[in-house]
Amino acid sequence: MERKVVAVCAVVGFLGVLSAALGFAAEATRVKVSDVQTSGTPGECIYPRTPALALGLISAVSLMLAQSIINTVAGCICCKRHPVPSDTNWSVALISFIISWCTFIIAFLLLLTGAALNDQRGEENMYFGSFCYVVKPGVFSGGAVLALASVALAIVYYVALSSSKGPPPTFATPQNHGIAMGQPVIPQQSSEPVFVHEDTYNRRQQVP
Repeated sequence: MERKVVAVCAVVGFLGVLSAALGFAAEATRVKVSDVQTSGTPGECIYPRTPALALGLISAVSLMLAQSIINTVAGCICCKRHPVPSDTNWSVALISFIISWCTFIIAFLLLLTGAALNDQRGEENMYFGSFCYVVKPGVFSGGAVLALASVALAIVYYVALSSSKGPPPTFATPQNHGIAMGQPVIPQQSSEPVFVHEDTYNRRQQVP
């Protein structure tokens, strides 16, 4: 495997693990029902400060960077035309590319939604005048799992695309394998006069 492929996979893998770890950390530090208190004023909720907002945002940004890097280096598979459609690596790359983007979109939305809904601090009005809203459990952790899956599939896509077979090499086939046919070469006769010695001429005359 080329050094470029290893380096890209290492960077993207690190960002994916970082995104998942931050997502689980946001899940652990999110505002829970037991953390919310009601003030003396009716209809108000008091939310504590938690790092879940920052953790969720950084997790989403890390995931977006990982997806951007892998797709920038590998390129969009939909824009390429592979000369060998029956190649197994090409099929694996196409399936991994599609699933990776689906999981990325869901994970990114979950992380952003969890961070936005968790951004409640101080006194807030009760929803519908009867309860205090908190982020449901599993939003951040679900986004973390999908983020890890998205990055893993993106790496599979990139490796499979890099090792995909190219067009078969073409070699020049020699022409004229049979016996060459041609006309015999007859030397041209010279039209210039030929000089013969006198003794030679006399001898030819004496020969019967």
